[in-house]
Amino acid sequence: MEISNTIKRTLSIILLLLVVLLSIFVFDDLVFSLLIMLFISLGLNEFFNLIRSKGIDVYKKLGILIGLIIPLSIFLRFKPTEEWTLLFILVAFITFFVLQFAKKDHTDAILGISTTVFGVIYISWLGSYFIKIKLLPNGGLFIIFILLTTKMADVGAYLIGKKFGRHKLLVRISPKKSIEGAIGGFLTSIIFSLLSKFYLSDISLCHLFILGILVGISSQLGDLSESLIKRSCNVKDSGRFIPAQGGVLDLIDSLLFSAPVAYLYIMAYKLYMVP
Repeated sequence: MEISNTIKRTLSIILLLLVVLLSIFVFDDLVFSLLIMLFISLGLNEFFNLIRSKGIDVYKKLGILIGLIIPLSIFLRFKPTEEWTLLFILVAFITFFVLQFAKKDHTDAILGISTTVFGVIYISWLGSYFIKIKLLPNGGLFIIFILLTTKMADVGAYLIGKKFGRHKLLVRISPKKSIEGAIGGFLTSIIFSLLSKFYLSDISLCHLFILGILVGISSQLGDLSESLIKRSCNVKDSGRFIPAQGGVLDLIDSLLFSAPVAYLYIMAYKLYMVP
């Protein structure tokens, strides 16, 4: 059973990579952006369903709509978005309050509004960094880098944790995760980051090593953060969309943290300009 789950998990990741590679190298930026928007909308749908299972009344449809406007505006290079990234979050706040005015029950108004906005920031805003990265020179190669280092870190943590895991990491958040698995995932991220020298040949090993460290840490924080959300909602998986992986949110949780961190480092050292 463990071998079967491992194979299914690996095949799910390979399928994800193939779909993304196809969108990068066969089609144009529009197709890639639409793919990201699809993942964002599915992730938001799962998130809002989780929150509703706790009895919290969130603005699901409007939240998903605003969550799609953010990545679309980035793809269209909408000028205000470049200068004020949270423009649409502000619009969301105002709209949610206006809608709340029409309701009779205002007992959990703040909870519903804040949770909806949190979902938009957590999934849409963070997920939109993939479009920002893709629009950079050689952005497709950076996308591959983030996917490989992040998802192979997931695989490394899973396999090493299964084989050698003896000491629990955070039992109250994710009972199955171990310190050994976390270390294994961290080291796997660094290894695949250094191996990316084969296709990011102009970037120094020093930068790749640091990126491997940053992705290794941020990806596991992203995984743990989603585990915290699921723990709060008393569910094991965010959905049943992907075999042995769970929902879409289970698939992208680590990427939601690693992509923005990698982007900020790439921009800080202008790695996209390296000849």
